[in-house]
Amino acid sequence: MSPKNVLLPFLIVLSLPTSMVCGDEAVQSPTMSYFEDKQRGWFWYEVFPEPVVKTKPEIQAHQQKPNPEIKSPTVDQNDDKLAAQPSAEPQPLSSAWLKQNLENYLNQAIDDPSPVNVAAFYYLQRVMMDKAERFTNAARYVVMSDPQLDETVRRPVATYAANEANHQAGVVAERALKTIAAQAGILFFFRSDCPYCHVQAPILAMLENAYGFKIYPVSLDGLPMPNGFFSQFKRDNGQAAMLGVEQTPALFLMKPPKQIVPLAQGALSLEELTGRILLAAKEAGWIDASQYQTTQGIRNTPMLLPVAGSISPAVTQDPLSLIQALQRSAHLGSTP
Repeated sequence: MSPKNVLLPFLIVLSLPTSMVCGDEAVQSPTMSYFEDKQRGWFWYEVFPEPVVKTKPEIQAHQQKPNPEIKSPTVDQNDDKLAAQPSAEPQPLSSAWLKQNLENYLNQAIDDPSPVNVAAFYYLQRVMMDKAERFTNAARYVVMSDPQLDETVRRPVATYAANEANHQAGVVAERALKTIAAQAGILFFFRSDCPYCHVQAPILAMLENAYGFKIYPVSLDGLPMPNGFFSQFKRDNGQAAMLGVEQTPALFLMKPPKQIVPLAQGALSLEELTGRILLAAKEAGWIDASQYQTTQGIRNTPMLLPVAGSISPAVTQDPLSLIQALQRSAHLGSTP
């Protein structure tokens, strides 16, 4: 055989596709190449077994895995009992019952204004009014019997007594303001073109003359006010920005060397100004709380200011224990 004839089968095999189709079936060529399996040589007529296609067996009806049972929620017998019981209703003709039902009787009387329906509503309204009157009388007696509850102890209501309280408050306030003026002055920021500064200046002059407050005027624009008040002023050198001045007139209570308390950024009357000075002095600790309370026309009495958590929940369930606990806190408390 000539070399040409020997190479012919080899060339034919190389030209064949990787799979040969015979009828409806296809024979797949081996995936391993000759160079990877050369020790086996060439087997031109080797028949490769058909690949086994693994198919999932059909699940028979009797072999199907049963779905997990959906458990119905367990019903507690106690829940059935609670559901069977009617909801707790307030006692008939109690305040809670009247609050729930009085409007229904009114609507019924409006929709069907028969004598019975109208009378039923008005009888229930009379019950409610009589209950309110009874409570009012009892409340008046309880309040007047307990100085902790009687507001007239702190501030009298009668005209002659209220006038005396105001007089005493004025005396104490004047004394306190003069004490504060001996320690502190008023820092006054203004602008020459601010009309509210122009009307605030005479009030500050009155404060200075009445109580002795030293006024420290500071001009934001470096110009004096046209009305001639506080012509001996200082120019602003950053003090206004440091104190957060946004509007004029701006007033601060200043106690050397470093204590500065804001009073207002806007015009104030003399009464408003003195009131704020007293409050600021109290908050700064320059006057005590009892003295400040007296300046407001209120007698210095213990106040109900219990500390949070000082009364247990069990105590609040008993009215008498609650009253006693609050009374003890009033004696131990302090005035604002």
